[in-house]
Amino acid sequence: MANANASEALATAEGLVRAPLVRKGKVRELYDLGEHLLIVVTDRISAFDYVLEPPIPDKGRVLNGLSAFWFERTRDIQKNHFIHADASRLGDTVDRERLAGRVTVARKARRIDVECVVRGFITGGGWRQYRETGRVNGIGLPKGLRKNDRLPEPIFTPAAKNDAGHDEDITFDELVRRVGRELAEELRARSLRLYEFGRKFCEERGIILADCKFEFGWIDGELTLIDELFTPDSSRFWSKDKYALDVEIDSMDKEPVRACLLSSDWDRASPPPPLPPDVVAATTARYREIYRRIIGEDLP
Repeated sequence: MANANASEALATAEGLVRAPLVRKGKVRELYDLGEHLLIVVTDRISAFDYVLEPPIPDKGRVLNGLSAFWFERTRDIQKNHFIHADASRLGDTVDRERLAGRVTVARKARRIDVECVVRGFITGGGWRQYRETGRVNGIGLPKGLRKNDRLPEPIFTPAAKNDAGHDEDITFDELVRRVGRELAEELRARSLRLYEFGRKFCEERGIILADCKFEFGWIDGELTLIDELFTPDSSRFWSKDKYALDVEIDSMDKEPVRACLLSSDWDRASPPPPLPPDVVAATTARYREIYRRIIGEDLP
């Protein structure tokens, strides 16, 4: 079992939590606390639908700390599931030393199986759609946009969640068919409102929030924000000083991992090779830097 000190990585929390494991995702592990849910954010990292080795030191603490930060600051515009992120309040339920900074206690929700994606810039998968069809998730966009252009206004481009493999891009009409018009319109409005809050906050700190995704669920009959919020795993952050058109912008996330894999001879059909130590260190530095830029202080 890997130690979870700041300088080391945590591959799993199994054995460190005295509660039933509900679900083990690519990065997060969910444990049943009875009335509430315990979310443990590990240092596992995924790319191209594979969980890679070794894990990235500090990654889980960055994701957990950023989500807690954003959940607290968006409560006035959107109710969320967050209760606290203090391992010391969990008594003997967890190994408090090894899981410090990695846990969130949240209210249980009935998840809506939709990724609520908002795009403020035309890049990534949105750019590929636009280049081929002039549309993104069925939304027609102006002609002549260039890669990484800022959109005239942010667009809502939902995806149907798949627990295995890629999520499936869908049109708004398809979302309406799946969840009903009233809920679809509510998801769109709330997602756009959250994006605008995050965009303005980041812009003041020299960061461009290019796109992001949200998840919602039902708690006591009320539409509630769940999962994570404005982290490098759920959002595309660009430093303003690196912004340019027609290029692949070096984003503030796991870009060193993606670049390493793309430059290797890995076939993407077999288990990926271990990440080199310099790539692991560079990726940790990226996560710590976005934490510092957003929160205004170094990761504890």
